[in-house]
Amino acid sequence: MILRAAKYSLLLLIFLCVTGVSAYLTLTFVIKSEESVIVPELVGRDVIYALEILTDLGLNIKVKGSEYSEDVPKNHVIIQEPGPGAEIKIDRDVRILISKGQKTVLMPNLKGLSIHRANLAIQENGLCQGQVSFTHHGPKTGRDDIISQVPEPDQWVQRGRCIDLLVSLGPRPRMYKMENLRGLSLDEAVYLIEKSNLAVGNIRYAFNVNDPEHTIIDQDPKYGYRISEKALVNLTINKNPVQPTNAAGLDVLTQGVFSYRLAPGFFKKRVQVSLNIGGVVGEIFNDLMGPGKEIWLVIPSHTTTTLFCYVDGELVRTQVYSPN
Repeated sequence: MILRAAKYSLLLLIFLCVTGVSAYLTLTFVIKSEESVIVPELVGRDVIYALEILTDLGLNIKVKGSEYSEDVPKNHVIIQEPGPGAEIKIDRDVRILISKGQKTVLMPNLKGLSIHRANLAIQENGLCQGQVSFTHHGPKTGRDDIISQVPEPDQWVQRGRCIDLLVSLGPRPRMYKMENLRGLSLDEAVYLIEKSNLAVGNIRYAFNVNDPEHTIIDQDPKYGYRISEKALVNLTINKNPVQPTNAAGLDVLTQGVFSYRLAPGFFKKRVQVSLNIGGVVGEIFNDLMGPGKEIWLVIPSHTTTTLFCYVDGELVRTQVYSPN
């Protein structure tokens, strides 16, 4: 009985040994049969190059991290593991450390650039935008161009430093002396306003029995004030609320329809129609029209609206629409 048990134990031991040796030999054969490649030199190369060459060799790239380097440019490899010349199997990992570039950077010259291009240059150099101020500048500097910067160009600064910018609003606007519009009709007032390179602002109505109807009885800014070009001029027109009828050449209509017919002729003309509603001016029609052609437009009449019709840039019709 003991001899039989010893015999079975010996057979089992021999079986286990044979199985172990067989597995070892098989694994060794498989490992040795895998294709090996030589790791290339990656230090100093950019990340795109490293990714492409490792992919071609059947290796994987693993980024361990990044750090500043005074010697290795930004987005280039500082360290690699395994090192160049090492023999490894395909589908293995090669670990790299990427450079964030120098900790200091030479301050770029942003003067003369648009603020959009300046922001791109700031981001590319690892800097940030600080305080932005605006001012009018000479005629040689375009609107939104950089006038000056802090720090000044060509200084070494730490990455992450914020840059303060002074941005141009363009040339300083021309200034005018405000004309006296009191007593003029709306057409006459609009002509003077546009001639002075200003714009019609809010138009309101009030009634003064001592002034002619449908004439200007108040203006803002006042006569004689200094005013910059393109500024709005608000007008008050004398209007009798009881009799909103034709007077002084101006119709006050309650029905929101406008029509205009070009005079006969030979050439097309550009017709533009704009509305002033509560000081907000918007164009509703702009087209070339042939001689004798007519336009019809529906005008909002729920609030007081002033219409301006231009032919080839010249004001030819002013019309007021009122809900009253």
